[in-house]
Amino acid sequence: MGIGSSSVLSQEFDLLEQFRLGDADAFETLFRTHQRSVYGWVLRIVRNAAAAEDITVEVFWRIHKARARFEAGRGFEPWARRIATNAALDWLRARRPESELTADVMAGQGATGADPAVTAELRVKTAQAFGRLPAQLRVAALLSVVEEQPHKEVAEALGISVTAVKLRVFRALRLLRKDLERQGMKP
Repeated sequence: MGIGSSSVLSQEFDLLEQFRLGDADAFETLFRTHQRSVYGWVLRIVRNAAAAEDITVEVFWRIHKARARFEAGRGFEPWARRIATNAALDWLRARRPESELTADVMAGQGATGADPAVTAELRVKTAQAFGRLPAQLRVAALLSVVEEQPHKEVAEALGISVTAVKLRVFRALRLLRKDLERQGMKP
């Protein structure tokens, strides 16, 4: 590690420590630096741009309120991602399950050359079945399977182990398959 990178790490640590102590300028700098990535993470989970904007504001409000518990040596991004995941989960739990994942989100999931009517019906039924999953399973499957995020990142965001992420994804896919079979669809 060179002298320049040591200086950058020291400046970042100082900024995070100032934030933890309540410095408004430090919070604003962190907000400007991380707003886009937090919004993108929330959008991946909730699949609704307007809701993601609102939730992002809520996330930074939660971050500001919890600043005294922040450990400056641990890194801001994973901490912010975990708060963002919890806020997105809260939003998902408060919504009606059937409306959370639309057929548009699942577009492109059908096989090429298949009957368009059958493919569209499968997408709609899959979206409905996905929406009926418990929120914790839905988020793990959405981030791991649909968004293809690494299990380690999903685990950090959810505050669980990589093994728990894999288990939730497995359970989600099993429940989806059973739900689709009950609807007369062969996944």
